[in-house]
Amino acid sequence: MKKILIVEDDRRIAQNIFRGLAAENFEAEIAYDGITGKQIALEKKFDLVLLDVNLPGMKGFDVCQQIRIYKPSLPIIMLTAFGEIEDKVEGLNSGADDYIVKPFDFRELLARVNAALRVSDLLNPESSDKILRIADLEMNLGTKQVKRGGNIIDLTAKEFALLEYFLLHRGRVVSKMDLAEHVWHLNFDPGTNVVEVYINYLRKKVDKDFPTKLIHTRPGMGYIMKEE
Repeated sequence: MKKILIVEDDRRIAQNIFRGLAAENFEAEIAYDGITGKQIALEKKFDLVLLDVNLPGMKGFDVCQQIRIYKPSLPIIMLTAFGEIEDKVEGLNSGADDYIVKPFDFRELLARVNAALRVSDLLNPESSDKILRIADLEMNLGTKQVKRGGNIIDLTAKEFALLEYFLLHRGRVVSKMDLAEHVWHLNFDPGTNVVEVYINYLRKKVDKDFPTKLIHTRPGMGYIMKEE
């Protein structure tokens, strides 16, 4: 059963879409604001996102861009009352796969959902088993298994998310602010040491017992994952 996230602040519209998708044997979940929608989209597995543009908390264009950073192959269809060409272009440039203007007939929405899912299935037949690697470290995003030198490394959910972020941005310096926002989904508090604490946890598991260190500190800038 395909799972769809509906991010829509109009409860009547969201519930109508939810019921329509359920009648077509889709599993659906609703978020009523942009910040919650972004968090759910990043933390859970979905096959497609229906994303309103004019959302409280965080605009749909910004939500779309954030999802694209971490889930580049997740289909996104934007829903909006705006029909101007500029709005459509901005939505597509933000990473949306399709764009539908309200009010719409549910049959048209369903057709667009099915079309986006067909394309996704064709382009990503093995997406559930995507492997991220650096040196002798590998992460299987489908099985959530991490190995280094062939040995399985047990990570907590947050350690896994932190390592995934490093692997997706390997070779680039990432700041504590980046990590706080994208891994913990929090506005950065310069007084907290949660980032440093989890960096230490991760280093003990993926670096301590290996001659080649992968997680490096760049004083005053942040951290970088690379062979060194």
